[in-house]
Amino acid sequence: MKSINTLILLGLFSLLASCDVLDQAPQAEVSESIAVTNKKGANAALAGLYNQLQDGNYYGRNLQIMGDVASDISQSVGTWDFYREMDTYVTAPANRENAALWTRGYRAINIANTLIANVPTLSDLTDAEKNVLLGQAYFVRGLVYFDLTRVYAGVPGVVGTLGVPIVLTPSKSVDESLFPGRPTLQASYDQVEADLLKATELLPESYASDITTRSQAVKPTAKALLSRLYLYINQPAKVIQYASDVISSPKYALAPSYESIFSGKFTAESVFELNFGSTDQSGMRNWYFPSSLGGRGDIAIHESFYQELVANPKDARGKLVARDNTVNVYYSTKYQKPGNIDNAHIIRIAEVYLNRAEARAQSGDLAGALADMNLIRNRAGVESSTVSGVQPTLEAIWQERKLELAFEGHRFFDLVRTNQAVKKLVNVARKNGPPVTLNIVGRQVFPIPLADIDSNKNLSQNDGYK
Repeated sequence: MKSINTLILLGLFSLLASCDVLDQAPQAEVSESIAVTNKKGANAALAGLYNQLQDGNYYGRNLQIMGDVASDISQSVGTWDFYREMDTYVTAPANRENAALWTRGYRAINIANTLIANVPTLSDLTDAEKNVLLGQAYFVRGLVYFDLTRVYAGVPGVVGTLGVPIVLTPSKSVDESLFPGRPTLQASYDQVEADLLKATELLPESYASDITTRSQAVKPTAKALLSRLYLYINQPAKVIQYASDVISSPKYALAPSYESIFSGKFTAESVFELNFGSTDQSGMRNWYFPSSLGGRGDIAIHESFYQELVANPKDARGKLVARDNTVNVYYSTKYQKPGNIDNAHIIRIAEVYLNRAEARAQSGDLAGALADMNLIRNRAGVESSTVSGVQPTLEAIWQERKLELAFEGHRFFDLVRTNQAVKKLVNVARKNGPPVTLNIVGRQVFPIPLADIDSNKNLSQNDGYK
C-alpha cells in the first residue's frame, strides 16, 4: 500500500508529514490529511470523517458525558478527575478530556475540508456521486462547528462574544493558516448555518439502505440539525419550518416503545445515529455502568433527577435506571449492550418534535406546542399536559426535554441556551463532595485548551478561565 499524508495535531494544528497518494481500501480510521485523488480515496476519507465522530473523544462518549455531568442530571463519582472538574465547574484549561474533544473536532474539520477542496476535481466520479460526498462533508463540518461553538464559545445573548477558529481549507503546510484567531460568536453560528444549508442542497433524500440513511447524512438529517441550530440563535419560524419538513417525512416516526430505541438499533425514531460494533466499540456503557456489572461506574444519576424520572410510575423513561447497591448510587441503563456496542443517538425525531414545540410556544401557538409535546409524553406512557400560558408551556417543554433526552448529552447545553444554567445549577447535591453551584457566568462554556493558547498567540481564552 502506498503511504498517505498524515496531519499530526498538537492542540489545534501542528506539523505535517507529507507523503504520497492514497491507494488503498477504506479502513476504520484514515489519516486526518488525505490525498483525495480518486473515488477510492474520497470514500476512504469519508469513512475517516465519520470515524472522527465515533471516536471516544467525541460522540463515542466524551461530548455526551460533558453535557451530562456539567448539568443537574449526572455526576462523576469515580476516579476520573477530568470529568470531576466539569461536574464541579472547575475545569482547567489543561483538562485532558476537554482538550481531546477540541482536537478531535478539528481533525474532523480537516478531513471535511480536504473532501470539499478535492472532490470537485475528481474525474472518476459522477456529478451525483460528488454531490453525495460533498453534502456529507458540509454536514459533518457544520455539525462539528456547531458542537465546538456551543461547547467553547457560547450562545448569543446568553454567554460569549467570540466564536471558535474557522478553518475552511485543508492544512497542507506550516504557515499562518495554522494559527487562526477567533471570529465573533455570530460568525461561528453563521458558518454552521451556511454549511448545513449547503448540505441540504447537495444531499439526497435517502439512500438505498435504511441503515445508511440513518447513519450517514441525508437531506432530512441536515434539516433536523438546522431545527436545533435555530433554537440556539432564536429564529423560531425557521425551527418550525425545518422541523416540520423532517416530521412530514414518512421515514421517521416515534418508536412505539421508548425502551426499544436503545435495546435496538436504527429504529424509525432515528434521524442520525452512529453505529458501533465489536471492532469499533462505544464508551457509553463502560462509563455509565457500575463496576459490579463490568463498567467503570464513573457517571451516576443525581438523586434529585432520579426522583424526577421515577415520579410517575407510568413513565417508561423512569424504567431505564437501576441502583448499584455497592456504592449507593443510581445509573442509567440506556446503554447496556454486552460488548459496548450501543449506538450514539445524535438526532432523534423526538427531539425534532420538541424543537418544534418550543418554537411554537415562543411564537404563541400554544395548542401546537402542546400537541407536539404530548406526543412525546403519551409515547412514554404519561398523560397529556394541559398547561397554559407561554412561560409555563415553555417550562413544561424544557422539563420534557430533560426527561426524554437524558444521558444523550443535551441537558447542560439546553440549560445554557435557555438562559437557565446559572439559575438551575445552584447547590446541586453530589454523592462524593459538597453541593456545587455554577457561580461564574463565563463558565457556561468550557475553556479553550491550554496547549492551543500556549502555541497560538492569536487565540484568546474565554473570560471565565482567565
